[in-house]
Amino acid sequence: MNIGFVGLGAMGLPMAINLIKAGHAVSAFDFNKDALKAFADGGGQVADSAAEAAKTADFFVLMVVNGDQAEDVLFGAGKAVETLPSGACVIASCTQPPAQAKGLGDKLAKHQLTLVDAPVSGGVGGARTGTLTIMASCPAHIFEKAAPLLDVVGKNVFHVGEDHGAGSTAKLVNQLLCGVHIAAAAEALQLAEAAGVNPKSVFDIVSVSAAASWMLNDRGPRMLEDDPEVRSAVDIFVKDLGIVLDHGRAARHGLPLSAAAHQMFLAASGAGLGRADDSQVIRSYRSLNSKPDKKD
Repeated sequence: MNIGFVGLGAMGLPMAINLIKAGHAVSAFDFNKDALKAFADGGGQVADSAAEAAKTADFFVLMVVNGDQAEDVLFGAGKAVETLPSGACVIASCTQPPAQAKGLGDKLAKHQLTLVDAPVSGGVGGARTGTLTIMASCPAHIFEKAAPLLDVVGKNVFHVGEDHGAGSTAKLVNQLLCGVHIAAAAEALQLAEAAGVNPKSVFDIVSVSAAASWMLNDRGPRMLEDDPEVRSAVDIFVKDLGIVLDHGRAARHGLPLSAAAHQMFLAASGAGLGRADDSQVIRSYRSLNSKPDKKD
């Protein structure tokens, strides 16, 4: 099948390459020239714009940062909606508020286009190995058509429901837990550090004990590095936990742990760490608990 693809970031690029390896014709656009070169080296067809990438697409994958970017690609500067063939399916794999996903589906329907609200989880590692978790919501017959494509990039593919926004709700819940778990892991390891106990030893103990979590085991080692590789940035959780809290506010739903974690990511971003690996939220705890120098 012909696939248009926009968003060749740390996750998008390996996803697009995996689709090529599976035998699909993929035309992609990104503003990053280095990403386009890597995509071309992997056998992809480079498009000069989002609209060009959409021209012959049976499926149009948006692996962008958020819903606003997705709408800009389709209806704004990208103008992709003007070139997508009638009946084509847009797969929105961005993190966005559920209400925005529903609105996107309604807008696309007016252009005889369909939507799969399909955010993903699993990070760069999952994107490279084709083992992402995909939370898809759309009518069942659309999901059946999209499933062969989704199965290429994901190992755990769930049809959450027929209404657009259900997939984004599942992602919202996932990001709530991810953000809280990362913040809690940082708080715990910094406590050990401040108490003068080797945090690496504490990590080794906790990672195989009842308090272990996927996020602790994944982020913990990077929290103990001075300048770890960026696999997911601090500002991603500023954004995603912001979506969680906006949703809770609109629903009058109290989310105190999410709010506390959001504050720590905000503090890290405000300290100039927005593009640093999200494990570096631990530096917010170091700043919070720093002791003034003793005077003679």
